[in-house]
Amino acid sequence: MSLLSSAFGVRQAKLDADTRAFFREARPWSFILFREACVSRVQVRALCDQLRDAAGHDAIVWIDQEGGRVARLKAPEWPVWPPAAKYGQIYKRDFEAGLEASRLGHRLIAHELKSIGVDADYAPVLDVPVEGSDKIVGDRAFSAEPGEVAMLARAALEGLHEGGVAGSIKHMPGHGRATADSHFQLPRVTASQAELENDIAPFAALADAEAAMTAHIVFDAWDADRPATCSPIVIENIIRGRLGFSGLLMSDDLDMKALQYALNGGLRERAEAALGAGCDVVLQCSGDLKEMQETAKGCRSLQGLSLVRARAVEAFAKRPPREFDAEAGWVRFKQLVNSVAD
Repeated sequence: MSLLSSAFGVRQAKLDADTRAFFREARPWSFILFREACVSRVQVRALCDQLRDAAGHDAIVWIDQEGGRVARLKAPEWPVWPPAAKYGQIYKRDFEAGLEASRLGHRLIAHELKSIGVDADYAPVLDVPVEGSDKIVGDRAFSAEPGEVAMLARAALEGLHEGGVAGSIKHMPGHGRATADSHFQLPRVTASQAELENDIAPFAALADAEAAMTAHIVFDAWDADRPATCSPIVIENIIRGRLGFSGLLMSDDLDMKALQYALNGGLRERAEAALGAGCDVVLQCSGDLKEMQETAKGCRSLQGLSLVRARAVEAFAKRPPREFDAEAGWVRFKQLVNSVAD
């Protein structure tokens, strides 16, 4: 049976009957866990089993576990990881230590995720922040230097892969220049194509990543009428063409207000616009049943190249982790992180 080109957010610790019935009928390709769905290790593993049973296939379960501000798994049940900027600080002092810290930190994240049934992480962030940009990126970025971002992000992705977890680079083709938070407004970037080369450089360096998430941002230099998520010009000419990205392309959350301001209509129309522009899968993260049902009306079955790309992501997400001593890993990781003061 076919799968729906969607990833739905889950914000309940245990599926209610109506949501379970919807997932059984819709058969979404994947799910995304949010903070409300993550109470304990035992509970999350049981929830992941429920989700896959409801969907009728071994669905990928994603999570946003970057470290720092963006972490759905919270203390005291789970460890605390630093923001990406910490790895950048270590890198500036000792580049080999910085790369080791980034790889090891994400290997430890993968170890936790795999143990609770989660097999994909919306990380690493490849955005390059510029002075005066909105703080939504901030310390989520590894560095303000594109070359450093690319090196540290590559190490992070390798760490996830070593743990048998898929990753997703974000927010393509770059969120670091936006002066507004796309959760609440529609950012417009007026930078020239020459200036934007700085922003897209890390994405070009990691164009072989298995998955990427788009940015809900209008780039005047490329398409002044539509945000990247819904722009065939940006997706075909920049993301697929200029950057050479051939992996699975997912929209950022359709619920974000940036798309409300950019498009007429509701979630159905946003899903249609993103998929029509060239996204393979759309994300809808509210966890609200009626909103998921509305989104599903704008989705389609995964097929063709989109299905091939989805299967490639599954190969990363479902592989067994390499042998790893987590206790020794934490000891070394703390040594690296504590070597640089905030």
